[in-house]
Amino acid sequence: MNDLSRRRVLGTAGSLAGAATLGLLDIAPVAASTPARTDQRATSWRGSRSANDWKILADATSHTIEGSGQSVRLADGDAATVLLHVARRFHYEIDQLRRKDVTGHTTSRRVRQPHQSNYLSGTAISIRPYAYPLGVRGGLYPHQLVVVRDILAELDGVISWGGDLASPQESHFEIALGPSHPKVRGVARKLRTWRETPGLGAGTINAFEPERRAGAKAFRGRKAS
Repeated sequence: MNDLSRRRVLGTAGSLAGAATLGLLDIAPVAASTPARTDQRATSWRGSRSANDWKILADATSHTIEGSGQSVRLADGDAATVLLHVARRFHYEIDQLRRKDVTGHTTSRRVRQPHQSNYLSGTAISIRPYAYPLGVRGGLYPHQLVVVRDILAELDGVISWGGDLASPQESHFEIALGPSHPKVRGVARKLRTWRETPGLGAGTINAFEPERRAGAKAFRGRKAS
């Protein structure tokens, strides 16, 4: 078994074991998918920067999502490092990514909510946008939500999730801080170290460990305060 296979087995086993312990397998999502109030009218995003203050790109590099065989176009550097980590954890711990499951950079300036402008700068990804569309809540199962909350806490506020927006989009993950923010550089550096260290990073994490659950809960409390 190679290192990638071993990481995948560890991650999958940890998630399933945690979910089983919590009694979260084979049950309905948190709530039936319900529409939230949102302005669905598309407008044209103007300016040279996206809502999160990153520079809008005419093109973006295609990056491979480790272990999935899929790729996504993202801004190079720290943004790609962090967003790819999110995609890898989704793949290892929530569900296998398939063709066209993940979208990133776009050149279309048509947006229905400001957060969608972040795709113009290559600093956001959408995972299964048709399954988790704009304006709908409650699409994730409880054990999947545990993983999402763990990812957000692990990345210490560098990533925001569209499920927390007033106009929700549960497929959406974005860089929440500007390009010069020290947290972005620090978290990206940590993730690069993990990728170079056996036994660390995506595929080796158990989001259901009590300490991690407590950390995710505490982080959410800080963000809400």
